[in-house]
Amino acid sequence: MKVLLVEPPKEMWFVMGEYLPPPFGILQLASYLEEYVRDVEIEVLDCQAENLDWKDLEKRIETIQPDILAPSALATCNAYLVVRAIELAKKINPKILTVAGGQHFTATADESLRRYPEIDVIVRGEGEQTFAEIVKAFDKKSPFSGIKGISFRHDKKVIHNPPRPLIKDLDSLPLPGYHFVDDVVHKYHFKMMSGPKAGYALIEGSRGCPHRCTFCSQWKHWQGEWRRKSPKRIADEMEFCYRNYGIKFLWLTDDNFGLGRHARELCNEINRRGIGDDIMWFMQVRVDDIVNNREILPAARGAGLHWALVGVENQSSETLNSFRKQINPNDAKKAMKLLKDNDIFAQATLIIGDRKDTRESIADLREFTNDIDPDLAIFMILTPFPGTDLYETAKRNGWIEDENWANYDMVHAIMPTETLTIREVQEELYHCYRSFYGSLTRRFTGIFSSNSIKRKTYRYLAGQGLLKGLKDLFS
Repeated sequence: MKVLLVEPPKEMWFVMGEYLPPPFGILQLASYLEEYVRDVEIEVLDCQAENLDWKDLEKRIETIQPDILAPSALATCNAYLVVRAIELAKKINPKILTVAGGQHFTATADESLRRYPEIDVIVRGEGEQTFAEIVKAFDKKSPFSGIKGISFRHDKKVIHNPPRPLIKDLDSLPLPGYHFVDDVVHKYHFKMMSGPKAGYALIEGSRGCPHRCTFCSQWKHWQGEWRRKSPKRIADEMEFCYRNYGIKFLWLTDDNFGLGRHARELCNEINRRGIGDDIMWFMQVRVDDIVNNREILPAARGAGLHWALVGVENQSSETLNSFRKQINPNDAKKAMKLLKDNDIFAQATLIIGDRKDTRESIADLREFTNDIDPDLAIFMILTPFPGTDLYETAKRNGWIEDENWANYDMVHAIMPTETLTIREVQEELYHCYRSFYGSLTRRFTGIFSSNSIKRKTYRYLAGQGLLKGLKDLFS
């Protein structure tokens, strides 16, 4: 039995510059299969790292001749690439079992199976146990009727089996299978953040989130539960990537890992292993977490936290309440200052395109961003991802004007506001970036900053065509 896990050819999100992340999801699936399913030959094919185009992928599938093919499905904007890879596999061998998964296909399972006949099975929700059972059943030619957490086609009917309970102990999962990409692991990088020599690995510290933001698909995908790996298990994974592959830049991918005691214990674990001075990790964190747990920041910086992405989102309390964000915009400036005071690079994310947004409110957001003064600002357009409360509301009210999944990337406007067309929202995104990065003072102070990360980032950005790329979206 041969299983081929594929990261299809795709273009990267140009806003973040040059980066090549490891295909974490399929590496996790590969290691789980290896541990829990006997007599299976597993191969991971990362078209990005191997610089393979679609014709190259076709040749590799023909050579490997897998029995099962499952493409990586990271985001809604990549959904068509998953389908294209599956269509390619079926063209080569109609008997290949094709499996899709991830948040987008979980949320659109019925629609996707009816629309794309080449997809045989969709794994809904958490994938490790479910995918392993699919492989076992297909090998034994057993029916799929007893496998929880899948949707599939049988006798021309779409069948949705009951959901699968979540894994209780995430520490029980094997480490991601980086050995399946041994030949290319040195290619993974995030140039703007760390440069090409530090390497790049993704670390999963938890699944889910205790919050209920309307625009986020994470908490629903994980059935409203927040499960965290132990600090020891997270540090094990960090040390594994560092010791075995020399990777020094680690992205803690959790939407909400949180600060507090759990984070302090992680810092202690990292320092106990003696790697805090040699690694650099990056995390996403809430404004209120920073303000309420400011005492942990020195310890976090000492354990290698060099970069934090902070979900500031908006300057308007009304807008934040409509997002169910439950943060105070007045805390944003405090959070930025606290990070900077602890020599942690402060990156803020901001959202435009809320239904009530006007040119004036977005101009206020630009002024607010300049006032809180993050080291780096990423502006995004409010996007109704399938599986979110926002999507259901927008669909019900007829707000969605673009149903091309490829444009669901947070830089294309999908919905108008009450006063702005989608083109005007798109233009406002450009003005936000121009306002922030067009400042000669900001660029000069960034290039010569005492913070090495900020200095490196602004020198990198100086050679990028970010503003041109954004302007081209509506030219």
